[in-house]
Amino acid sequence: MGKTWAAVATPALAAIPAVMTGLVGTLDLLGAPTGAAGLSRQATFAVDAGTIVTAVAAGGFAFKPIRQDLAALLPIDPNSPVHALALVLATIFFGTQVTFIAFTDVLAANNAQPALTIFDLFLNEVPFLILALAGVGIFMRRSVPEAGSRLGLIRPAWWHIALALAAAGALFAFGQESDALNHAWSPDIARRVDATTQHIFGQLGTPYGIAAVALLPGICEEVLFRGALQPRIGLIATALLFTSIHTQYGTSVDTVAVFAIALGLGLIRKYTNTTTSCVCHVSYNLLVGIGLTGVLLSGAFIVELALVAVTGYAIWANRRNAATAGGST
Repeated sequence: MGKTWAAVATPALAAIPAVMTGLVGTLDLLGAPTGAAGLSRQATFAVDAGTIVTAVAAGGFAFKPIRQDLAALLPIDPNSPVHALALVLATIFFGTQVTFIAFTDVLAANNAQPALTIFDLFLNEVPFLILALAGVGIFMRRSVPEAGSRLGLIRPAWWHIALALAAAGALFAFGQESDALNHAWSPDIARRVDATTQHIFGQLGTPYGIAAVALLPGICEEVLFRGALQPRIGLIATALLFTSIHTQYGTSVDTVAVFAIALGLGLIRKYTNTTTSCVCHVSYNLLVGIGLTGVLLSGAFIVELALVAVTGYAIWANRRNAATAGGST
């Protein structure tokens, strides 16, 4: 009886958000005021069409054969209602985000929004954490320790912290170079991105604001994307989904840099744990918030070399010990 109920509930649960998304796009296409206001007729049509296509793609995961085919590539359970719903919601979120980035002026839209406060940032980021915890079934299918283990939130080894800090420095340097490249290749877009970033985060330049920008996204986003999603939908899909939420960069080199940084964080999660990727993300955001110039930059370079050396030695020593232990058996 339970299996029969699950066989009916799983496609129904997956289909509901897909149908609702498609309905919104269709009604707006027919003239109902359900979509983004202030768009040209061409942009409105493109957004509505993209929304409908996204809904159709997401609805495909309501069918078990499609989930079974995907299970050959990703570690999902095609019979799980939770996995089915996660696939549908991830597809809807990614598709609608990409649609708006591609067919609307997202930089202008971001500039039209009020500047973020610490409380706004809290309201924006905490839902990611809640979604991650709910998705792994905390208090329902898993206890707190079990949920933490599923999310990769474990006590890191000492060298994991060194790795996280070294990676944060490397990602920061990469981000700075990417931003310089963006200014060289597309100066007009780069200036708009700078203006949008300053508008969004302009009120968070205080020590408390910098700390909030470092901690809240660094923890909440990592727990959802690297902790909950990556083990199920894979490194590339998670990085794409993560990149799609950073609409303040529009279609620029900076967006490509965010994708590359997401891959770096994902690799850290894959080969260590989510705690380590959190430390890396928080440290990276902190470096961006503080900004490094002059003597600070020189000092940071020396620290980076030391961290790379320590991390390299730790990885070598662990592999040597593992090889020795394997040979002794």
